[in-house]
Amino acid sequence: MKNEKIMKSVGDKFPKFKKTAVLADNQFGEVTSEDHKKAGKWMVIYFYPKDFTFVCPTEIVEFNNNHAKFEELNAELYGVSTDTAEVHLAWKSNDPRLANLTYPLIEDTSKSLSKKLGILQPGSVAYRATFIVDPEGIIQWVNCNNDATGRNVAEVLRALEATQNPGLTGCNWQPGDNTL
Repeated sequence: MKNEKIMKSVGDKFPKFKKTAVLADNQFGEVTSEDHKKAGKWMVIYFYPKDFTFVCPTEIVEFNNNHAKFEELNAELYGVSTDTAEVHLAWKSNDPRLANLTYPLIEDTSKSLSKKLGILQPGSVAYRATFIVDPEGIIQWVNCNNDATGRNVAEVLRALEATQNPGLTGCNWQPGDNTL
């Protein structure tokens, strides 16, 4: 039987990880799967294929533009690719759009986290995948796009608020709307 990958989904535990990242202050640091849990926060972690590409910086910048909103919603925000932290730093240093990022970019050079999540492409880069993880480490929302299709960060924020809402959020629910 062919070795098939199975993407982690809603209700699954987010895999444990300990990875190097380039932090907002351009220093290298360590990020783990336990950080958001210890802080009692949600985690929004998104994966992108590669640094120094075309679609990826548009997403990274838009997540950065909305970072304060993620913080207001008690969520840690992380970006991840299979590039090294040194490459992340070089990209931040050479692309003025990325110079003032306020959240970490994590390296997954071993591809271990991408493999555990089932989002490693045949070309050995991660799919454009986003996971919303609750403070207990359980995945509550997943979205995955092909390389050519950028994410909608407003939808990630809406989904975060919907998953945090104790009520039932119907189709096209927006923050502030009544629940069912």
